[in-house]
Amino acid sequence: MTHRFELRKQIELKAGAEQVWQAVATGRGVDSWFMGRNEIEPRLGGVTRQWFGGFPVEASVTAWEPPRRFAHRSQQGDDGTFMAFEYLVEARDQGGTVLRLVQSGVLGDNWEAEYDALSRGWDMYLHTLDQYLTHFPGRTAVPVFAARPHGGGDEPAWTVLDRGLGLSGEPIAEGDRVRLTPDGLPPVEGIADYVAPDFLGIRTPDALYRFVQGMNQTIVVQHHVFADVDAKETEQAWQNWLTKLFA
Repeated sequence: MTHRFELRKQIELKAGAEQVWQAVATGRGVDSWFMGRNEIEPRLGGVTRQWFGGFPVEASVTAWEPPRRFAHRSQQGDDGTFMAFEYLVEARDQGGTVLRLVQSGVLGDNWEAEYDALSRGWDMYLHTLDQYLTHFPGRTAVPVFAARPHGGGDEPAWTVLDRGLGLSGEPIAEGDRVRLTPDGLPPVEGIADYVAPDFLGIRTPDALYRFVQGMNQTIVVQHHVFADVDAKETEQAWQNWLTKLFA
């Protein structure tokens, strides 16, 4: 049975309203902190596309009021499900910006678990937005996306991921220096900037690395690389690593 929902989030950012607008309402901006590779046609009635590997997810722009309000909505599925997003950008007189996010729509049968996953995911992605605007202002990232689609095997997926990253299994706290050693990829050395159940974020001088466990022990790699790298080659290297890790 489907279920209508609405999810609201808010974050205070030190960046100016125009910087925040560029981050949430342009494809290259969204690439630098959110999921997949993004394209946004900047007009009311325009099309947004979010690419995960070779698969695009399209939506229509339902509000375009720069630099204050941007919204888009997906088409309705055969089962009645859809997603709608609204970003409200409010400049503060004393400096900085408040960003309000509203995600709404209709979820499917397992809506409670999906709603929880969406809520916790937004906490991480809005934190990533803040990290982007704070540490990489004026730059845009090469997005890197890879996924292990579903669970399987007797060992918890996060345990396998932890070992594959060369971590000892000891708890990591935000602010800790961390060194990841994924087999076949360059080591990743940086600061743990986000640590929560099912989430690990590492900030380096030239990237924001994100590891996420979703529903059904899905593992997602979502990185934002602020360096001159080959997008397809880098993404394929992480996908190969993830596939081999869970083979």
